[in-house]
Amino acid sequence: MGISEPNTALERLFRETGWTLRQFAQEVNRLGTERGTPLKYQQPSVHQWLGGHLPKEPVRPLILEALARRLLRPITHTEAGFPAPSEESNSRPTTVEGLIDLGRQDMDPSRRSVLSAGLFSVALTVPGWPDVVGRMEAVQTGKSARIGMAEVDMVIAMTERVSDLDDQFGGRHARPMAAAFLVNTVAPYLRADASDEVRKAMMSAASDLCYLTGYMAVDEGIHGLAQQYYLKALELAGASEDHLTYCTTLRGMSVQAVDLRHGKVAMRLADAAASASPQAGPRMRAFLAGQQAHASAQLGERANALMYLREAEVAMEKAESQAKTFGSYNPSSLTYHAGQVRYELGDVRGSVQELEESDKLRHSSFKRNRIRYLSMLAERQLEIGHLESACGTWGKVVDIYPHVQSGQCDQSISRMQARIRPYLKNQAARNLYERARLATTPSR
Repeated sequence: MGISEPNTALERLFRETGWTLRQFAQEVNRLGTERGTPLKYQQPSVHQWLGGHLPKEPVRPLILEALARRLLRPITHTEAGFPAPSEESNSRPTTVEGLIDLGRQDMDPSRRSVLSAGLFSVALTVPGWPDVVGRMEAVQTGKSARIGMAEVDMVIAMTERVSDLDDQFGGRHARPMAAAFLVNTVAPYLRADASDEVRKAMMSAASDLCYLTGYMAVDEGIHGLAQQYYLKALELAGASEDHLTYCTTLRGMSVQAVDLRHGKVAMRLADAAASASPQAGPRMRAFLAGQQAHASAQLGERANALMYLREAEVAMEKAESQAKTFGSYNPSSLTYHAGQVRYELGDVRGSVQELEESDKLRHSSFKRNRIRYLSMLAERQLEIGHLESACGTWGKVVDIYPHVQSGQCDQSISRMQARIRPYLKNQAARNLYERARLATTPSR
């Protein structure tokens, strides 16, 4: 039953957006589709909300996120005139407790549909480096065994193995394994007795694993969950004074945002990563500048995009002259960024050339990324009218696809089938379409 008086708080926010009633309804509907629960609200519904009618509880977070995306700041239930959600509590869990809760939910198959419904938040409060460095809650000691560097090395090695599996096969099966490892092994280590050196090293290792787990959640399109893992990675990185993982995580959050077309958020996160790493080496500087270039280009800031891209190229030249680092930001990654910048600035043909070069430089073991980027290349080849070339590129995707379990790769195949369907009178397109149909199964 709705309240009897007008919702003046919601009315105030609505006026601040500058929307019409119809636009407000459309934004809420769009977020419903993004969450997987399409809605059909129209102007009368918004009018009722403003008049004091309380929206259904599952819809309220969508309204808050729609307002947050428009106003670029967090909007709480109270600020919008809604009652606090039933699960809200005044007590804030510690970093370790929050990590355990997050991992347990991710491990539980019955929770998967709920986790998948989490929305990407443009107004997420990201802690700055001064806010998190050295401020980890006191580690509980007592019955837990004392740990040493051997346990830290084991966590690092496990993270590397999971990362290898993710690179080769995608994160669908690797992420639940990482979540279980976080809950059952890493969290108890964070509470165990240890020297200051070991404790910091363990928090740093845990931060890296949280970042990887968030990255795998992005791969499955579970963006709200990914953000929560990223926040834990930031907290742990700050507590362990690990600048590298802190900046890497911010940069990963920027990649997530730019891929979802939230250019302003992506730019803010990329800039935050860059400003937090004044002592960054050349490879990290290239890593960050490349992302700043992509975000700038998406915002249409041509001069800034080209400036950052050149900065990334200079830093990469310096990094490559010092040492070759397999699996890190490398010339293939930089060329991919150049392709993205060109595309965002309207140079589709130039983007195709850069993506072709990026694939030549990419290691063949990175199956998941090869599918994503080859699919992107094929889409752009088709965009400039090169149907035969696009079919050839997509053919490589179909060859690799059965070996990967990845939400992003599933989406790439679905897009390919939709885009090639209008060309089925062409023999190459028809052959590709049939091969793709045989490569996909109902479970995928």
